[in-house]
Amino acid sequence: MPTLDDILENIGEFDRFQKQTFFVLCLLSAAFTPVYVGVIFFGFIPEHRCFSPGVAELSQRCGWSLEEQLNHTVPEWGSRGASFSSRCRRYEVDWNATDISCTDPLGSLMGNWSTVPLGPCRDGWVYDSLGTSLVTEFNLVCEDSWKLDLFQSSVNAGFFIGSINVGYIADRFGRKFCLLNTILANVVCGILLVFVPTYLWIVIFRFLQGLVSKGCWTAGYILVTEVVGPKYRRTVGILYQTAFSVGLLVFDAIAYTIPHWRWLQLTVTLPSCFFLLYYWCLPESPRWLISQGKNDKAMKIVSDMAKKNQKKMPSHFEDIKFEEEDGGKQSPSLIDLVRTPQMRKNTFILMYNWFTSSVLYQGLIMHMGIAAGNMYLDFLYSALVEFPAAFIIIVTIDHVGRRYPWAAANMVAGAACLVTALIPEDIHWLKVIAACIGRMGITMAFEMVCFVNTELYPTYIRNLGVMVCSSLCDVGGVIVPFIVYRLVEVWHDLPLIVFTVLGLIAGGLVLLLPETKGRVLPETVEDVENFH
Repeated sequence: MPTLDDILENIGEFDRFQKQTFFVLCLLSAAFTPVYVGVIFFGFIPEHRCFSPGVAELSQRCGWSLEEQLNHTVPEWGSRGASFSSRCRRYEVDWNATDISCTDPLGSLMGNWSTVPLGPCRDGWVYDSLGTSLVTEFNLVCEDSWKLDLFQSSVNAGFFIGSINVGYIADRFGRKFCLLNTILANVVCGILLVFVPTYLWIVIFRFLQGLVSKGCWTAGYILVTEVVGPKYRRTVGILYQTAFSVGLLVFDAIAYTIPHWRWLQLTVTLPSCFFLLYYWCLPESPRWLISQGKNDKAMKIVSDMAKKNQKKMPSHFEDIKFEEEDGGKQSPSLIDLVRTPQMRKNTFILMYNWFTSSVLYQGLIMHMGIAAGNMYLDFLYSALVEFPAAFIIIVTIDHVGRRYPWAAANMVAGAACLVTALIPEDIHWLKVIAACIGRMGITMAFEMVCFVNTELYPTYIRNLGVMVCSSLCDVGGVIVPFIVYRLVEVWHDLPLIVFTVLGLIAGGLVLLLPETKGRVLPETVEDVENFH
């Protein structure tokens, strides 16, 4: 009985049909970027200070420059850079008083600077920004700064819940059905985000967008790897993730052109409407159809594949089945992931690495967004390094193996975070280079954990193992905004120290995993236990 892989060897493992499917799904991968890292532009935090009534009129009457106005009217301005007081407190004085001095306004009002009372920003803030963001529209600063953390955490919470539910839909109703419905839901939520007037509704629709968008990306990943032959499967999976890196560059360019968050959200959402045309462009996964006993429909797609590839399907290929059909007779159970020593070790190390990859990847992007310098250029530089990361993986995994490049990638990411934290702020270009090296390292680690995870579990529990371990990625995504945005208030580079510790531990733990290069995928728990 031939298998689908046997047939693909004859009609083309990665020919015209597969290349077309790969290309249209890569567009979907690139479009996931604004959902995953959009907070850096949607939630941009410009320099800000309290609005004080009467200051503008006084400044005009006294002929102050902007710097003189800030020195006279903003607490702690210029003493040691921007501080909590300069951004979130104002002098409780009447700037409209008629007897106020232009040379020493506070002295003329209170007599002694040290006795001037400070109060909260009751009349809002002044932002040094030409554009708008969630922060400027809803004043998500000072006492309300945690709301920006919640905005990003909500989408990751959606990822966490949605990846499980959408994964079930993809397995139950098909990859194509899942893709089209999640694309539609993502577009609707993305457009509604543009028009809802309150912060609460924005968080709700952001959560709903997360609920469907990661599952949509994952369904695309599964489909593109299921229509190609085994020789190309891993490379195609890595390149599908590289399409996400292309999306980073495009998103950066659009955000630079459109510095207003609502218009930016609309601009990056509307093109996704064209993905609904995939109803006519994409095939259903023949592997999924076989698993559902729909061999006739699967054979029709295989025939279309052969025709598109201009290949003739051998007549003796009349039936197909999964090579791993027998493995499905065992029922997967969560306890199987930790029942035996090697499985238990693999599970805990993989869970930690998924968590670390998410925290460092998203954390470095967020930290770069609030660092000094040009946000758009820094984002561009850090996105560009993802391409050599993918190239290094493709070159090394089949020659060097998985374990050592993966461990090195984590350790390089951790060490680069430490170096970035120790470089003085006035050498910004060197901090950017170090941060980019860290970004390249964690990108490699993130892409490697995706496919090594599948190689360390037996067939009957492979999907469950990947789902459980990768859920820690979304837990990391929920936590990381609070790590970044809260710890920077203590010390700007403190999040990088946390990333250093996480990355170095992850690299050390990877060395405890077995090497899977050249190994046949395990079929049973006993195979995993004998992996040495």
